Amino acid sequence: MGDTTRRRTVLAAGAAALAGTALAGCGDGDNDTAAVGSGAGEAQAAAPARELAAVSEIPVGGGKVFKDQKVVVTQPKAGEFKAYSAVCTHQGCAVTSVTDGKIVCPCHQSFFKVEDGSVASGPATRPLPAAKITVAGDKINLG
Repeated sequence: MGDTTRRRTVLAAGAAALAGTALAGCGDGDNDTAAVGSGAGEAQAAAPARELAAVSEIPVGGGKVFKDQKVVVTQPKAGEFKAYSAVCTHQGCAVTSVTDGKIVCPCHQSFFKVEDGSVASGPATRPLPAAKITVAGDKINLG
């Protein structure tokens, strides 16, 4: 019985050593992935802003939906520009227009205020998330 116990102990120790080596190998791969991921994020953050529109294209008290970029830009007051996600917070439909000072989601008739993206009437209960834009001269840029 003593030999059997000794064999089990030696086998268990060997298995533990192999498992530790295998896990250490996996850990190195994860660190490499994280480093690549960080680099991609830094490159993405450094990407130049993309031109969306001329300021003259955004009506005062209204806005314009940019379907391909999934963003809506509004001008609540003259010279004040804001941007929000064009994805409705209710069920993920795309907002399609800005009418009477409201951003409109046609799927279930949710309306959002051009001033701050908050819900004007539901069924949506959460505001549209803000998007980052910059105004440079007469151009509005995304990012």
